Amino acid sequence: MRKIFERIYEEVKKIPKGEVATYGAIAKKAGTTPRVVGFALHKNPDPKNIPCHRVVFKDGSLSQSYAFEGINKQKQRLVDEGVRVAF
Repeated sequence: MRKIFERIYEEVKKIPKGEVATYGAIAKKAGTTPRVVGFALHKNPDPKNIPCHRVVFKDGSLSQSYAFEGINKQKQRLVDEGVRVAF
């Protein structure tokens, strides 16, 4: 599991500031499932350098279980980066 988490984290690091990617898109690039991506991001060891707040559901909505200070913090981080958040 460690190796797949590392691949996930490397893909998430590639998401530019001001943009988002879906769990599915990250999963496809890392060779796993969206559920595993969610699990890995919930265990993110370095949220400052692995911007898991930039990963959203396929409909653009945010996870209710964002691990780092909740959904409102995730939304604020995205807004601060210039992302328009509708949910």
